[in-house]
Amino acid sequence: VQLQASGGGLVQAGGSLRLSCVASGQLFRTYVMDWYRQAPGKQRELVATITSGKITNYADSVKGRFTLSRDNAKSTVYLQMDSLRPEDTAIYYCHTMGHWGQGTQVTVSS
Repeated sequence: VQLQASGGGLVQAGGSLRLSCVASGQLFRTYVMDWYRQAPGKQRELVATITSGKITNYADSVKGRFTLSRDNAKSTVYLQMDSLRPEDTAIYYCHTMGHWGQGTQVTVSS
């Protein structure tokens, strides 16, 4: 499985970004997909998960601000990030079954 993430950038606090992750493979609809993030000097942490049945789960730190969705026809997951905070600054990685995307940088300025 290959994962291609995109959508990061620089945004002011309170702003929004949408990350995308396109996956290869014909069984995308069966994949559990995750987004992780890693801030400088910190461990990688799980941000959000979506199951094949579109059930989502979020880290407490992003609950109510981030929304994870999937479009199986496009083999893509989307992480909509609203009300961004400086502490959301990190490299964001999509992941499934031990496979990682290349990461996309999100920087939130205060």
